[in-house]
Amino acid sequence: MNHSLPVPDVLRSALAGLLDGLPPSQAAGAVDRLIGHYRGVVPTHAPVLRDRSDVAAYAAYRMPATFEAVRSALGAFRDATGPWTPATHTDIGGGTGAASWAVAEAWEDADTPVATTVLDWAEPALAIGRELAEASGLPGLRTARWERARIGSALTLERADLVTVSYVLNELTPDDRRTLVDAAAGAATGAVLIVEPGTPDGYARVIEARDRLIAAGLRVAAPCPHSAACPIEPGTDWCHFSARVSRSSLHRQIKGGSLAYEDEKFSYVAATRFTREPAPARIVRRPQIRKGQVLLDLCTAEEQLRRETVSKRHGTLYRAARDAEWGDPWPPHSAESPS
Repeated sequence: MNHSLPVPDVLRSALAGLLDGLPPSQAAGAVDRLIGHYRGVVPTHAPVLRDRSDVAAYAAYRMPATFEAVRSALGAFRDATGPWTPATHTDIGGGTGAASWAVAEAWEDADTPVATTVLDWAEPALAIGRELAEASGLPGLRTARWERARIGSALTLERADLVTVSYVLNELTPDDRRTLVDAAAGAATGAVLIVEPGTPDGYARVIEARDRLIAAGLRVAAPCPHSAACPIEPGTDWCHFSARVSRSSLHRQIKGGSLAYEDEKFSYVAATRFTREPAPARIVRRPQIRKGQVLLDLCTAEEQLRRETVSKRHGTLYRAARDAEWGDPWPPHSAESPS
């Protein structure tokens, strides 16, 4: 595959190839059934992705969104951690490898590709993950190990510099969630990244995981500017962000509508065992642009939520605010915060 293309385009092309020969109605039916499961509240005790057609359809539908969410979270993480590069990576519950694609892209220019191990208990997902990785052209993916493992309290993890857990915790019982997060913290020699859907329940799972990571001795690198308690009062709001995803024909067939994109909402926490420089503050809602001013809702290093108004009189900072996006650090590295 032509790796001169951007990685998201390479992924979309590889996923399109999975659907060759699969009737559109069958793909749509498989996705509908699987969405119904994943939106349920009862954790599964058997692999949800039963066969190749299930995996192909669901990967084509969901993998780009998961990739973009993890990619966005890794961007914030890397802003806080600078030149740190993981040598090894474990993708827990990685399925077809969306998070591993994001990791491979993030450190694509490293002298040595990140050595990734993907763990999942659905063999059809692992098999297609291998196929997609081979088609990627990314060295870190083409040499990845794909291993079957039951994701839960019995999981045994080898040490790794970076451990990712994306869109997995909802599939586990509360006890298994806690055990898995503790295991991830214990196995990570450098950092842990946990990503969940950007819903109130997803945020609650991320906050529980965040507390356990801090208790295990890690410190938050992103999105929070601190490792103290979250300033959001439970039940009143939730912290989440948004990543833009190009919609495939399968997306449009299932969801309807004509837009070429959709926004994936996600919650996440990234924590490290090494020195990091969290953002002074983070924009936690979409900036509101008014005439001559921009309103920014911030989570700050002072462990509080604050609205900041940036007006034209702030010069370069005002121009930066107009370009700022939901989830960005604030202020930009080259600017001063208004008084």
